[in-house]
Amino acid sequence: MTASQGARILVVDDEPQIRKLLKVTLQAHQFEIHECGDGDEAVIQASIVHPDLIILDLGLPGVSGMDVLHRVREWSQVPIIVLTAKEREEDKIAALDGGADDYVTKPFGMGELVARIRVALRHVAKTTDEPVLRFGSLTVDLAQRQVELDGLPIKLTPTEYDMLKVLASNAGKIITQRQLLQQVWGGHHHESDSHYLRVYVGHLRKKLKEDPTQPRFIQTEPGIGYRFLLQE
Repeated sequence: MTASQGARILVVDDEPQIRKLLKVTLQAHQFEIHECGDGDEAVIQASIVHPDLIILDLGLPGVSGMDVLHRVREWSQVPIIVLTAKEREEDKIAALDGGADDYVTKPFGMGELVARIRVALRHVAKTTDEPVLRFGSLTVDLAQRQVELDGLPIKLTPTEYDMLKVLASNAGKIITQRQLLQQVWGGHHHESDSHYLRVYVGHLRKKLKEDPTQPRFIQTEPGIGYRFLLQE
């Protein structure tokens, strides 16, 4: 049994057919499923069930999915995967900036969704309190601020290290451009400063010996941000 099997998942969607599909499929993958169809009930269930992960539709009747996201984030860091028909880049960015861990649009493939669920659960299991993060041949020592690739030290500038630390500490999650700017450069930035990210990500990829067309570590989410890839 893997670490993700047996995990409690709360499915929040106002379409009974979607809830049924998710329940049958995810139970077949050994997940324990709880479900509800509106925002108010979702917040109540989240506090009662204490799920290991929430799948959340944004287009809910009454209390919106975004409101549910904000209310749950006031007291819980449970992984939340947004599942919605909204495809606009602005909607994705708003959800991710609001605290969502990932974003899947309808129609969706169940294989992809199950993979995203496992990534989110593995990220939780890999506690960010660990002093050393390991991703295949890459090691990031948070206590010593040292990085090694294939057993050899990599020299990073302070900004490059801070960017790698943010991405690696949130491996598997999409980090938006705004979140990265805030965490690396603080509050003194503008949205137009996103060109800094492209420059520094380019430098970081070069030092990690990475081909951006076939990323091992840093994956670009076009128009949104970046995702540090968890290694199998």
